[in-house]
Amino acid sequence: MTITDHIEINPKVMMGKPVIRGTRIPVELILRKLAEGASEADLLDGYPRLTREAIDAAIRRERGGA
Repeated sequence: MTITDHIEINPKVMMGKPVIRGTRIPVELILRKLAEGASEADLLDGYPRLTREAIDAAIRRERGGA
């Protein structure tokens, strides 16, 4: 799977910020929570529509991966 399978940029959703596809969860929120010390399990508990694959895609996008 690619990053675009999990992340979308749509000017009509969250003012065009990258979000987890099918949600209004911004990628920057996921990255900030991780930087603040949240675990993957914390994120999955706090955001039920989030998946491990989407978290990985957010991290890969930040690192410039595909």
